[in-house]
Amino acid sequence: MSDFAGFGPELFAFLAELTLNNNKGWWEPNKARYERDVRGPALDFIAAMESRLLDISPHYLAIARKSGGSMMRPFRDTRFSKDKTPYKTNVGIHFRHRAGKDVHAPGFYLHLACDEVFLGAGLWHPESSGLAAIRQRIDGEPDAWLAAKGAVTGEGWSLGGDSLKRAPRGYPKDHPLLEDLRRKDHIASVDLTEDDVVADGFIDGVAARFAQTVPYMRFLTEAVGQPF
Repeated sequence: MSDFAGFGPELFAFLAELTLNNNKGWWEPNKARYERDVRGPALDFIAAMESRLLDISPHYLAIARKSGGSMMRPFRDTRFSKDKTPYKTNVGIHFRHRAGKDVHAPGFYLHLACDEVFLGAGLWHPESSGLAAIRQRIDGEPDAWLAAKGAVTGEGWSLGGDSLKRAPRGYPKDHPLLEDLRRKDHIASVDLTEDDVVADGFIDGVAARFAQTVPYMRFLTEAVGQPF
């Protein structure tokens, strides 16, 4: 098990200052702070989560690499955005399924920002074939779905993401599970605070929270044809 000394308030201080100075002129002389106060602790956190994730599922990966791992890169893709600020003002950590290649894969997620801290579990904007498979399984196994969904909502998680305005093609508009069939994302999330993040035992709390989602994650992962 890797050493993880914890996240410090310096992480949020850096993100707050970056929010006010989101430009290369500020970033360059503060890169050492980013490495020390943000990326370094985040990579330690990821490495320490590896064994904890194994207790949840052997198919979800914690990859502690600066590039191509579980930590999302700090640079924004501004090609199709009106917002041309170059840097993300949050830390995103995505523990995705070993069969997945990007953020659309099933996964567990940690989001750290000055205005929002939360944990997530599920699939964000899955491919159309995966979304269709999830809908088919919800329709075909309604009791199993309700049990899986109830397991997370009963522990204080909320279900969110984008939804269709109408029933998806092939499903009646009076379907008893229409709200779930309309979902374009299958995401469960739970809010945290900055105090939670910098507290002793944060990583064990995260692992315990992720463990609460096992029935939900198993249902979704198997629905898209992958082992849990």
